[in-house]
Amino acid sequence: MRPTNMINAFVKTGLILALMAAVVSLAPTANAAAPGITGPTFNLTAQPAYLTQPDGQMIYSWGYGCSSAPTAFAPTMPHQTCNTMQVPGPTLIVMEGQTVTITLTNGLPTAAGNTSILFPGFNVTATGGVAGLMAKEAIPGGSVSYSFVAGSPGTRSYYSGTQSDLQVEMGLYGAIIVLPSSVPTVCTTPAIRTNLYGIPNYASANGIGTERDFRLAASAYDHAKTCYDREYLFQFSEMDPRIHSQAQTQVAAKTGCTAGAAGCSLNVPTEPYHPAYFMINGRSMPDDMDPNYAAEYPHQPYNGNPHMHPGELVLLRIIGQGRWQHPFHEHANHVRILARDGNLILSATDSTQLAGPALFTTTTTPGLAMDGIFYYTGRGLNWDMYGHNPGSTADSNATVPCAPDANGYNTSTAAQTQINYFEWCQDHNKPLQAAPFGDVAGGGPATLPDPNILTNGAWYGGSPYLGPDATLRATGCMGSGSAQTNAPNCGATGSTPPSGTIANSPSGEAGFAFMWHSHNEREITTNNAFPGGMLMMMLVDSREFVIDESN
Repeated sequence: MRPTNMINAFVKTGLILALMAAVVSLAPTANAAAPGITGPTFNLTAQPAYLTQPDGQMIYSWGYGCSSAPTAFAPTMPHQTCNTMQVPGPTLIVMEGQTVTITLTNGLPTAAGNTSILFPGFNVTATGGVAGLMAKEAIPGGSVSYSFVAGSPGTRSYYSGTQSDLQVEMGLYGAIIVLPSSVPTVCTTPAIRTNLYGIPNYASANGIGTERDFRLAASAYDHAKTCYDREYLFQFSEMDPRIHSQAQTQVAAKTGCTAGAAGCSLNVPTEPYHPAYFMINGRSMPDDMDPNYAAEYPHQPYNGNPHMHPGELVLLRIIGQGRWQHPFHEHANHVRILARDGNLILSATDSTQLAGPALFTTTTTPGLAMDGIFYYTGRGLNWDMYGHNPGSTADSNATVPCAPDANGYNTSTAAQTQINYFEWCQDHNKPLQAAPFGDVAGGGPATLPDPNILTNGAWYGGSPYLGPDATLRATGCMGSGSAQTNAPNCGATGSTPPSGTIANSPSGEAGFAFMWHSHNEREITTNNAFPGGMLMMMLVDSREFVIDESN
């Protein structure tokens, strides 16, 4: 990534979050992961409920949920629930080779008629229910069971196969994740694991805390090139509130009618289509950055707020739900695609090598699922983002070495407990400029807007350096720990100028915030109000910050 892109990310982040700060108080420690329920047996129901939106609207919707307590949740998090209705539906987590059985009970209003589930990519056998156009269906109050063998790993969608133009729009969709039955040994060898689960790292070596493993597996597929350190599931969808309102009105008018009787059915037009809400995992920005299973979203349990440390391999499980194509852009790097719809993209001449494209936008079409790896190290910034200062005598982190491996990164065994593990060594000890603050005209990294015009948002750190102490470390204004001393270039308060904001003081998290958003501009609005919709942040945190995905 070019340095100019990094600065653009800082400035755009400040703009958007400044605007959002007037709407909601942001929670910078709410993270994501890929939460769901485990099988191989699932008891689901389809029921109505209301979805909340940041503009205060409650949208009448339908969704899949749990008709009984699930076997278990994965990964383990606080406050986990599987409501009788949620959007997206429960993420179903199974193991490759398992025989999976899903029993669906139709709890929709009688006038909504039959419902069903399609599982693309699986050879499904259905029992019970009645014949439908695309699958066996559950009549109102009735049930149908679907069984299949999870023949290969990967991420796929599931959704209604009954009057799909209406039922999928209303919220009847979800994800199924098949985990590999045989994780390649290379993915569990500590020497190559960037996140260092279970062995010493900077945080554990310094008594800060221990990184907990929130992965569903150590690899996405039965392939040595699909190891990863963190994972996130993102389902993109949209809603036309007029369709939902008409469905609600017709349901109310036909309350008490007899299933199958004349007039006991809905006639909701689904064209013309004008969606006003654009969602990631059933929530719009900024709600998607609140915690998983947050009580204020009883029918929208999954969030979208990824975190990582530099050098980690982040598995993105991405599904296009709904009716529109969504061109989603992940700032800071391209996403290397591993597979589509559970099919690994391999070299035609060497099956040990992956051949998926590196995408600038992970553009999804309805029903399409893809798995990809996102990777960020700071390479190409052309400055030392850790703020190393070889002249420092007060901070041991300021003078740690950087020993490049064959690829130029600091990855030796000795480096595992250093704060700059996985640093791009070419930029080591390279100050951003003689005075590490200032505008472009003065040799600095960026010219920020006049504060009378724009106040930077709550997450803007005010510093080009990564980590709570890096700004002070770089200027030589450090005493022990985070204490500052009034060195000649520090000013009266100890830094020039002081970095940090309400949410990011110099001793706080102080990560890099990269905006991830749809490249369809309308899709980053909520009911035509910006910011909103399909927008979230990727937070890249220094290794002294322990990322807790349970929030």
